[in-house]
Amino acid sequence: MNEDRLIELETKLAYQEETIHVLNAMVTQLQAQVSDLQRLCRSLGERVLQISDGGANKTSMLDEIPPHY
Repeated sequence: MNEDRLIELETKLAYQEETIHVLNAMVTQLQAQVSDLQRLCRSLGERVLQISDGGANKTSMLDEIPPHY
């Protein structure tokens, strides 16, 4: 009886170790995706600022006088 219990515990431990390895691989993959998305967001943010700065020399639509004045 005691040996059966020990085998059962060893089996459970083996499954848990495998699960931990699989989860670690998934977390590593997701962290890489998050890093890629962060780089993309920074790049897009910089492009938006460049586009908005490019129009800074022109008068803004808010600064223009409406045509009926």
